[in-house]
Amino acid sequence: MFHYYRASAIFTLVCLALGAWYAWSTSGGNWNAVAQVLWIILVLSVLEISLSFDNAVVNATVLKDMDHIWQQRFLTWGMAIAVFGMRILFPLAIVAIAAGLGPVEAVRLSLNNPVEYERIVSSAHIGISGFGGAFLAMVGLKFFFDAEKDVHWIAVIERRLTRISSIDAAEIALLLLAVWGISTQLPEAEALTFVVSAVLGLVTYIAVEAIGTLLELHEETQRAAGVVIRSGLAGFLYLNVLDASFSFDGVIGAFALSNNMVIIALGLSIGAMFVRSMTIHLVEKGTLAQYQFLENGAFWAIIVLGGIMLTSAVWPIPETVTGLIGAALIGLSLYWSIRQNRHDDHGEVKSPTQDY
Repeated sequence: MFHYYRASAIFTLVCLALGAWYAWSTSGGNWNAVAQVLWIILVLSVLEISLSFDNAVVNATVLKDMDHIWQQRFLTWGMAIAVFGMRILFPLAIVAIAAGLGPVEAVRLSLNNPVEYERIVSSAHIGISGFGGAFLAMVGLKFFFDAEKDVHWIAVIERRLTRISSIDAAEIALLLLAVWGISTQLPEAEALTFVVSAVLGLVTYIAVEAIGTLLELHEETQRAAGVVIRSGLAGFLYLNVLDASFSFDGVIGAFALSNNMVIIALGLSIGAMFVRSMTIHLVEKGTLAQYQFLENGAFWAIIVLGGIMLTSAVWPIPETVTGLIGAALIGLSLYWSIRQNRHDDHGEVKSPTQDY
Protein backbone atom coordinates (compact mmCIF):
# COMPACT_ATOMS: atom_id res chain seq x y z
CA MET A 1 0.00 0.00 0.00
CA PHE A 2 2.72 2.49 0.99
CA HIS A 3 4.38 1.87 -2.38
CA TYR A 4 1.66 3.90 -4.09
CA TYR A 5 1.83 6.81 -1.65
CA ARG A 6 5.58 7.04 -1.02
CA ALA A 7 6.11 9.84 -3.55
CA SER A 8 3.14 11.76 -2.13
CA ALA A 9 4.50 11.40 1.42
CA ILE A 10 7.91 12.71 0.33
CA PHE A 11 6.26 15.54 -1.61
CA THR A 12 4.24 16.43 1.52
CA LEU A 13 7.38 16.65 3.64
CA VAL A 14 9.06 18.88 1.05
CA CYS A 15 6.03 21.20 0.90
CA LEU A 16 5.82 21.39 4.69
CA ALA A 17 9.53 22.21 4.87
CA LEU A 18 9.07 24.95 2.26
CA GLY A 19 6.06 26.24 4.17
CA ALA A 20 8.01 26.33 7.43
CA TRP A 21 10.92 28.13 5.77
CA TYR A 22 8.57 30.65 4.15
CA ALA A 23 6.75 31.36 7.42
CA TRP A 24 10.03 31.64 9.35
CA SER A 25 11.58 34.05 6.86
CA THR A 26 8.52 36.27 6.47
CA SER A 27 7.65 36.42 10.18
CA GLY A 28 11.17 37.13 11.43
CA GLY A 29 11.59 33.80 13.16
CA ASN A 30 8.19 33.54 14.88
CA TRP A 31 7.47 29.92 15.80
CA ASN A 32 3.75 30.60 16.27
CA ALA A 33 3.56 31.87 12.69
CA VAL A 34 5.37 28.73 11.49
CA ALA A 35 2.93 26.46 13.34
CA GLN A 36 -0.06 28.37 11.99
CA VAL A 37 1.15 28.17 8.39
CA LEU A 38 1.87 24.43 8.67
CA TRP A 39 -1.59 23.83 10.11
CA ILE A 40 -3.27 25.75 7.27
CA ILE A 41 -1.24 23.80 4.69
CA LEU A 42 -2.34 20.49 6.21
CA VAL A 43 -6.00 21.53 6.37
CA LEU A 44 -5.90 22.70 2.74
CA SER A 45 -4.38 19.40 1.64
CA VAL A 46 -7.11 17.42 3.45
CA LEU A 47 -9.76 19.69 1.90
CA GLU A 48 -8.35 19.09 -1.58
CA ILE A 49 -8.21 15.31 -1.07
CA SER A 50 -11.79 15.15 0.23
CA LEU A 51 -13.04 17.20 -2.73
CA SER A 52 -11.07 15.21 -5.30
CA PHE A 53 -11.48 11.55 -4.33
CA ASP A 54 -14.25 11.20 -6.89
CA ASN A 55 -11.85 12.80 -9.37
CA ALA A 56 -9.36 10.00 -8.72
CA VAL A 57 -12.03 7.36 -9.41
CA VAL A 58 -13.07 9.01 -12.68
CA ASN A 59 -9.43 9.45 -13.70
CA ALA A 60 -8.90 5.74 -13.11
CA THR A 61 -11.99 4.97 -15.21
CA VAL A 62 -10.48 6.73 -18.23
CA LEU A 63 -6.85 5.72 -17.61
CA LYS A 64 -7.55 1.99 -17.45
CA ASP A 65 -8.44 2.01 -21.16
CA MET A 66 -5.52 4.21 -22.25
CA ASP A 67 -2.18 3.13 -23.61
CA HIS A 68 0.55 2.86 -20.94
CA ILE A 69 2.55 5.68 -22.53
CA TRP A 70 -0.41 8.07 -22.33
CA GLN A 71 -1.11 6.95 -18.77
CA GLN A 72 2.41 7.99 -17.81
CA ARG A 73 2.10 11.26 -19.71
CA PHE A 74 -1.04 12.16 -17.81
CA LEU A 75 0.45 11.18 -14.47
CA THR A 76 3.55 13.33 -15.15
CA TRP A 77 2.63 16.17 -17.50
CA GLY A 78 -0.94 16.21 -16.25
CA MET A 79 0.33 16.44 -12.69
CA ALA A 80 2.46 19.44 -13.60
CA ILE A 81 -0.57 21.09 -15.20
CA ALA A 82 -2.73 20.30 -12.18
CA VAL A 83 -0.22 21.59 -9.60
CA PHE A 84 1.44 24.52 -11.33
CA GLY A 85 -1.25 25.41 -13.83
CA MET A 86 -4.43 25.32 -11.75
CA ARG A 87 -3.08 25.95 -8.24
CA ILE A 88 -0.65 28.75 -9.14
CA LEU A 89 -1.06 30.09 -12.69
CA PHE A 90 -4.86 29.96 -12.84
CA PRO A 91 -5.50 32.38 -9.92
CA LEU A 92 -2.73 34.65 -11.22
CA ALA A 93 -4.32 34.64 -14.69
CA ILE A 94 -7.67 35.65 -13.18
CA VAL A 95 -6.03 38.56 -11.36
CA ALA A 96 -4.06 39.62 -14.44
CA ILE A 97 -7.15 39.64 -16.68
CA ALA A 98 -9.56 41.16 -14.15
CA ALA A 99 -7.16 43.91 -13.01
CA GLY A 100 -5.49 44.46 -16.37
CA LEU A 101 -2.08 43.58 -14.97
CA GLY A 102 0.91 41.84 -16.49
CA PRO A 103 2.10 38.47 -15.16
CA VAL A 104 4.88 40.01 -13.03
CA GLU A 105 2.53 42.62 -11.54
CA ALA A 106 0.00 39.90 -10.73
CA VAL A 107 2.65 37.92 -8.84
CA ARG A 108 3.72 41.04 -6.95
CA LEU A 109 0.12 41.78 -6.03
CA SER A 110 -0.38 38.25 -4.70
CA LEU A 111 2.71 38.52 -2.52
CA ASN A 112 2.49 42.16 -1.41
CA ASN A 113 -1.28 42.71 -1.23
CA PRO A 114 -2.93 39.32 -0.59
CA VAL A 115 -6.23 40.91 0.51
CA GLU A 116 -6.71 42.60 -2.87
CA TYR A 117 -5.50 39.43 -4.61
CA GLU A 118 -8.20 37.42 -2.81
CA ARG A 119 -10.86 40.00 -3.65
CA ILE A 120 -10.09 39.89 -7.37
CA VAL A 121 -9.99 36.07 -7.54
CA SER A 122 -13.21 35.76 -5.54
CA SER A 123 -14.92 38.30 -7.82
CA ALA A 124 -14.60 35.76 -10.66
CA HIS A 125 -16.68 33.23 -8.72
CA ILE A 126 -19.82 33.60 -10.88
CA GLY A 127 -17.98 32.81 -14.12
CA ILE A 128 -15.98 29.97 -12.57
CA SER A 129 -19.14 28.43 -11.09
CA GLY A 130 -20.91 28.53 -14.45
CA PHE A 131 -18.04 27.06 -16.48
CA GLY A 132 -16.86 24.41 -14.01
CA GLY A 133 -20.35 23.42 -12.89
CA ALA A 134 -21.62 22.97 -16.45
CA PHE A 135 -18.60 20.89 -17.50
CA LEU A 136 -18.77 18.61 -14.45
CA ALA A 137 -22.54 18.24 -14.71
CA MET A 138 -22.16 17.13 -18.34
CA VAL A 139 -19.49 14.59 -17.37
CA GLY A 140 -21.81 13.05 -14.79
CA LEU A 141 -24.99 13.20 -16.86
CA LYS A 142 -23.31 11.67 -19.91
CA PHE A 143 -22.30 8.65 -17.83
CA PHE A 144 -25.91 7.90 -16.86
CA PHE A 145 -27.55 8.98 -20.14
CA ASP A 146 -26.10 5.94 -21.88
CA ALA A 147 -28.35 3.39 -23.58
CA GLU A 148 -25.63 0.71 -23.32
CA LYS A 149 -25.09 1.13 -19.58
CA ASP A 150 -26.04 -2.09 -17.79
CA VAL A 151 -24.59 -1.67 -14.28
CA HIS A 152 -27.00 0.28 -12.08
CA TRP A 153 -26.44 1.27 -8.48
CA ILE A 154 -29.44 3.51 -7.68
CA ALA A 155 -31.47 1.51 -10.16
CA VAL A 156 -34.79 3.32 -9.69
CA ILE A 157 -33.17 6.47 -11.14
CA GLU A 158 -30.39 5.10 -13.34
CA ARG A 159 -32.62 2.75 -15.37
CA ARG A 160 -34.95 5.65 -16.18
CA LEU A 161 -32.03 7.82 -17.26
CA THR A 162 -30.80 5.00 -19.48
CA ARG A 163 -34.19 4.83 -21.19
CA ILE A 164 -34.39 8.62 -21.59
CA SER A 165 -30.95 8.57 -23.23
CA SER A 166 -32.63 7.42 -26.45
CA ILE A 167 -33.73 11.06 -26.82
CA ASP A 168 -30.84 12.89 -28.46
CA ALA A 169 -29.21 15.63 -26.33
CA ALA A 170 -31.65 15.10 -23.43
CA GLU A 171 -28.85 15.68 -20.92
CA ILE A 172 -27.90 18.97 -22.62
CA ALA A 173 -31.51 20.17 -22.44
CA LEU A 174 -31.65 19.26 -18.75
CA LEU A 175 -28.44 21.15 -18.02
CA LEU A 176 -29.52 24.26 -19.97
CA LEU A 177 -32.85 24.34 -18.12
CA ALA A 178 -30.98 24.18 -14.80
CA VAL A 179 -28.62 26.97 -15.89
CA TRP A 180 -31.54 29.14 -16.98
CA GLY A 181 -33.38 28.53 -13.70
CA ILE A 182 -30.36 29.51 -11.61
CA SER A 183 -29.68 32.59 -13.75
CA THR A 184 -33.17 33.92 -12.99
CA GLN A 185 -32.08 34.28 -9.35
CA LEU A 186 -29.11 36.52 -10.24
CA PRO A 187 -28.87 40.22 -11.08
CA GLU A 188 -28.94 40.88 -14.82
CA ALA A 189 -25.19 41.48 -15.28
CA GLU A 190 -24.22 38.45 -13.19
CA ALA A 191 -26.87 36.31 -14.90
CA LEU A 192 -25.33 37.06 -18.30
CA THR A 193 -21.84 36.18 -17.03
CA PHE A 194 -23.17 32.97 -15.50
CA VAL A 195 -25.06 31.83 -18.61
CA VAL A 196 -22.18 32.64 -21.00
CA SER A 197 -19.70 30.81 -18.76
CA ALA A 198 -21.98 27.78 -18.47
CA VAL A 199 -22.46 27.67 -22.25
CA LEU A 200 -18.67 27.85 -22.69
CA GLY A 201 -18.30 24.96 -20.23
CA LEU A 202 -20.83 22.97 -22.26
CA VAL A 203 -19.06 23.84 -25.53
CA THR A 204 -15.72 22.81 -24.03
CA TYR A 205 -17.17 19.43 -23.08
CA ILE A 206 -18.61 18.93 -26.57
CA ALA A 207 -15.28 20.01 -28.15
CA VAL A 208 -13.30 17.49 -26.08
CA GLU A 209 -15.81 14.78 -26.98
CA ALA A 210 -15.56 15.75 -30.66
CA ILE A 211 -11.77 15.51 -30.58
CA GLY A 212 -12.09 12.06 -29.06
CA THR A 213 -14.54 10.94 -31.75
CA LEU A 214 -12.30 12.24 -34.56
CA LEU A 215 -9.27 10.47 -33.12
CA GLU A 216 -11.22 7.23 -32.77
CA LEU A 217 -12.36 7.44 -36.41
CA HIS A 218 -8.76 8.08 -37.47
CA GLU A 219 -7.55 5.07 -35.50
CA GLU A 220 -10.26 2.83 -36.98
CA THR A 221 -9.19 3.89 -40.48
CA GLN A 222 -5.56 3.06 -39.70
CA ARG A 223 -6.50 -0.28 -38.16
CA ALA A 224 -8.45 -1.14 -41.30
CA ALA A 225 -5.25 -0.46 -43.25
CA GLY A 226 -3.36 -2.86 -40.98
CA VAL A 227 -1.66 -0.24 -38.80
CA VAL A 228 -1.52 -0.96 -35.07
CA ILE A 229 -1.98 2.26 -33.11
CA ARG A 230 -3.18 3.16 -29.63
CA SER A 231 -3.62 6.86 -28.95
CA GLY A 232 -4.67 8.40 -25.67
CA LEU A 233 -4.57 12.04 -26.74
CA ALA A 234 -8.34 12.48 -26.43
CA GLY A 235 -8.34 10.94 -22.97
CA PHE A 236 -5.35 13.09 -22.00
CA LEU A 237 -7.17 16.28 -23.02
CA TYR A 238 -10.41 15.15 -21.37
CA LEU A 239 -8.71 14.34 -18.07
CA ASN A 240 -6.85 17.64 -17.93
CA VAL A 241 -10.02 19.66 -18.51
CA LEU A 242 -11.77 17.49 -15.92
CA ASP A 243 -8.97 18.07 -13.41
CA ALA A 244 -9.20 21.80 -14.03
CA SER A 245 -12.95 21.78 -13.39
CA PHE A 246 -12.49 19.80 -10.19
CA SER A 247 -9.88 22.23 -8.91
CA PHE A 248 -12.00 25.37 -9.32
CA ASP A 249 -13.90 25.00 -6.06
CA GLY A 250 -10.78 24.01 -4.14
CA VAL A 251 -8.86 27.07 -5.32
CA ILE A 252 -11.72 29.45 -4.50
CA GLY A 253 -12.54 27.70 -1.22
CA ALA A 254 -8.93 27.88 -0.08
CA PHE A 255 -9.31 31.62 0.46
CA ALA A 256 -11.55 30.84 3.43
CA LEU A 257 -8.39 29.70 5.22
CA SER A 258 -5.68 31.92 3.72
CA ASN A 259 -5.23 34.60 1.07
CA ASN A 260 -1.52 33.91 0.72
CA MET A 261 -0.69 32.48 -2.72
CA VAL A 262 2.32 30.50 -1.47
CA ILE A 263 0.43 28.82 1.37
CA ILE A 264 -2.56 27.98 -0.86
CA ALA A 265 -0.33 26.55 -3.58
CA LEU A 266 1.58 24.33 -1.12
CA GLY A 267 -1.58 22.97 0.55
CA LEU A 268 -3.52 22.27 -2.64
CA SER A 269 -0.48 20.76 -4.35
CA ILE A 270 -0.16 18.18 -1.58
CA GLY A 271 -3.80 17.23 -2.12
CA ALA A 272 -3.32 17.03 -5.89
CA MET A 273 -0.31 14.74 -5.43
CA PHE A 274 -2.32 12.34 -3.26
CA VAL A 275 -5.09 12.29 -5.87
CA ARG A 276 -2.46 11.19 -8.40
CA SER A 277 -1.36 8.39 -6.04
CA MET A 278 -4.95 7.27 -5.50
CA THR A 279 -5.48 7.20 -9.26
CA ILE A 280 -2.43 4.96 -9.78
CA HIS A 281 -3.57 2.71 -6.94
CA LEU A 282 -7.05 2.30 -8.43
CA VAL A 283 -5.72 1.56 -11.93
CA GLU A 284 -3.02 -0.94 -10.98
CA LYS A 285 -5.10 -2.79 -8.40
CA GLY A 286 -8.14 -3.03 -10.67
CA THR A 287 -10.31 -1.67 -7.89
CA LEU A 288 -13.02 -0.46 -10.26
CA ALA A 289 -13.55 -3.97 -11.60
CA GLN A 290 -13.56 -5.41 -8.08
CA TYR A 291 -16.13 -2.94 -6.74
CA GLN A 292 -18.68 -2.60 -9.52
CA PHE A 293 -20.71 0.32 -8.12
CA LEU A 294 -17.74 2.50 -7.17
CA GLU A 295 -17.70 4.11 -10.60
CA ASN A 296 -21.42 4.91 -10.34
CA GLY A 297 -20.88 6.50 -6.94
CA ALA A 298 -18.07 8.67 -8.29
CA PHE A 299 -20.20 9.96 -11.16
CA TRP A 300 -23.09 10.70 -8.80
CA ALA A 301 -20.59 12.68 -6.72
CA ILE A 302 -19.55 14.56 -9.87
CA ILE A 303 -23.17 15.45 -10.64
CA VAL A 304 -23.61 16.69 -7.08
CA LEU A 305 -20.38 18.70 -7.28
CA GLY A 306 -21.42 20.19 -10.62
CA GLY A 307 -24.84 21.07 -9.21
CA ILE A 308 -23.29 22.65 -6.11
CA MET A 309 -20.91 24.70 -8.24
CA LEU A 310 -23.81 25.96 -10.36
CA THR A 311 -26.05 26.81 -7.43
CA SER A 312 -23.17 28.39 -5.47
CA ALA A 313 -23.51 31.35 -7.84
CA VAL A 314 -26.67 32.15 -5.87
CA TRP A 315 -26.37 30.24 -2.59
CA PRO A 316 -22.79 29.78 -1.34
CA ILE A 317 -22.19 26.28 0.05
CA PRO A 318 -19.14 25.49 2.23
CA GLU A 319 -16.53 23.32 0.52
CA THR A 320 -16.55 21.03 3.57
CA VAL A 321 -20.17 20.11 2.83
CA THR A 322 -19.29 19.40 -0.80
CA GLY A 323 -16.45 17.11 0.24
CA LEU A 324 -18.59 15.26 2.78
CA ILE A 325 -21.38 14.63 0.26
CA GLY A 326 -18.90 13.31 -2.32
CA ALA A 327 -17.19 11.07 0.25
CA ALA A 328 -20.57 9.77 1.48
CA LEU A 329 -21.71 8.83 -2.04
CA ILE A 330 -18.47 7.01 -2.80
CA GLY A 331 -18.52 5.32 0.61
CA LEU A 332 -22.08 4.10 0.05
CA SER A 333 -21.27 2.81 -3.43
CA LEU A 334 -18.25 0.97 -2.02
CA TYR A 335 -20.40 -0.58 0.73
CA TRP A 336 -23.00 -1.69 -1.82
CA SER A 337 -20.27 -3.15 -4.02
CA ILE A 338 -18.91 -5.20 -1.12
CA ARG A 339 -22.44 -6.30 -0.26
CA GLN A 340 -23.09 -7.39 -3.85
CA ASN A 341 -19.78 -9.29 -3.95
CA ARG A 342 -20.82 -11.24 -0.87
CA HIS A 343 -24.14 -12.17 -2.46
CA ASP A 344 -22.33 -13.25 -5.64
CA ASP A 345 -19.92 -15.40 -3.60
CA HIS A 346 -22.91 -17.24 -2.13
CA GLY A 347 -24.46 -17.76 -5.51
CA GLU A 348 -27.27 -15.31 -4.91
CA VAL A 349 -28.54 -12.87 -7.48
CA LYS A 350 -29.75 -9.65 -5.87
CA SER A 351 -30.21 -6.15 -7.17
CA PRO A 352 -27.95 -3.82 -5.21
CA THR A 353 -30.72 -1.23 -5.09
CA GLN A 354 -33.75 -3.26 -4.08
CA ASP A 355 -33.85 -1.27 -0.84
CA TYR A 356 -34.06 2.09 -2.58
